[in-house]
Amino acid sequence: MEQFAFQSEAFGELQRLVDSLYTGHDQVDRLDVMVQAEILDLPDDLLEIVSLLPPGNYERSRMCDQLNSALAAHGWGNLYGTVE
Repeated sequence: MEQFAFQSEAFGELQRLVDSLYTGHDQVDRLDVMVQAEILDLPDDLLEIVSLLPPGNYERSRMCDQLNSALAAHGWGNLYGTVE
């Protein structure tokens, strides 16, 4: 059975979030991520993914790992895209 890949209108929005957070910064904390996600007016599903980040400071690669793990756990990687 063939699976159809559906992409949300919000596909790539998490990548935009990550890119905006790390412009000029090596690390950001969870609160920065939450505030920026609200400013970008991310859809509820993506706000849920962001809210799953444990408290702490994040270098880009660690944050991407955390967000991609949450997307995979929800089965939303194809729907919203993964981050780098």
